[in-house]
Amino acid sequence: MNDLERYFRENHKRPINKWVHYFNIYDRHFARFRNSEPVILEIGVSEGGSLQMWKYYFGNKARIYGIDIDPACKAFEEDNITILTGSQSDRQFLKEVKTIIPEVDILIDDGGHSMNQQIISFEELFPHIKADGIYVCEDLHTSYWSGFGGGYKRRGTFIEYSKNFIDLLNAYHSEQTGLRVNEFTTAVDSIHYYDSMLVIEKKKRDRPPYSEKTGNIPMNKKPPSKGLRLKLYYAKQYLIKQANSALRFMGIKGFIKS
Repeated sequence: MNDLERYFRENHKRPINKWVHYFNIYDRHFARFRNSEPVILEIGVSEGGSLQMWKYYFGNKARIYGIDIDPACKAFEEDNITILTGSQSDRQFLKEVKTIIPEVDILIDDGGHSMNQQIISFEELFPHIKADGIYVCEDLHTSYWSGFGGGYKRRGTFIEYSKNFIDLLNAYHSEQTGLRVNEFTTAVDSIHYYDSMLVIEKKKRDRPPYSEKTGNIPMNKKPPSKGLRLKLYYAKQYLIKQANSALRFMGIKGFIKS
C-alpha cells in the first residue's frame, strides 16, 4: 500500500471519493514531484478532501489549487490551498485562471466529467502545464455513459477525442500530409491509458526520434569503400527507400528489401 492509499484508508479529515485503483497510478506518475515545490491544480473540489490529500503527499512546499463551480467550496481554503470559483466549460474563466496561477506541474481533471467539460479543460489548460509536467483526466468511463454525452465509439466523446493523441505522438513518422508534427508532438513524451484514466507526461521533443546501431557489421553488409560501386550502392538504397514510401502511401502491404 502506497502513502496515498494509506492516507485515504486512515482519513479522518474531509471526505475523499476516489476509485481505489487510482492510487497506484497516482504514485507511479506523481512520486518524482514529492518534497519539491510542485504546483498542483485539481478541477472538482467536492468536499475538499483530495486537496488535503495532495498537500500531505507532496509536502508543505506544494502549492495546491482547486477549481469548482460551487462558491461554497471557498470554505475549504487553508494554508497552501487556494480555491477558484468558475466552470471548467467556460473558456474565458479558464483563460483568467492562467493569469492567476503559475504554470502547473500536475493537472487533475476530476470535475463534471461531461464530454464538453473535459475537452474544453484540456484545450485551455494543457498548454499551461510545465514542459515536464503531467496531465490527468479521471473517470473516463463517462465516455461510455449516455447521461454524460458518452457512448461506445460515439463522436464527440473524450475517449474518441483523445485517440487522436496517439497519432500526434507518432507524427514524426508520418508520410501522409493528413498527419503533421504539431505542438502536442513536440511537447509530449508519453501517453498512458488506464481503466477510467488518461495520463499524459510532457517532455520537450524538438527533433525527430532517431535510431543508432552498435556492434560489428558483417563484411557482406558493409557498403563499398569508394568509387562507382559506392555511388551505385547509395543510389540503390535511396530508390528502395522511395519505393517503400510510395507503397506505404498507397496502403500496399509489404516492402522491398535492400
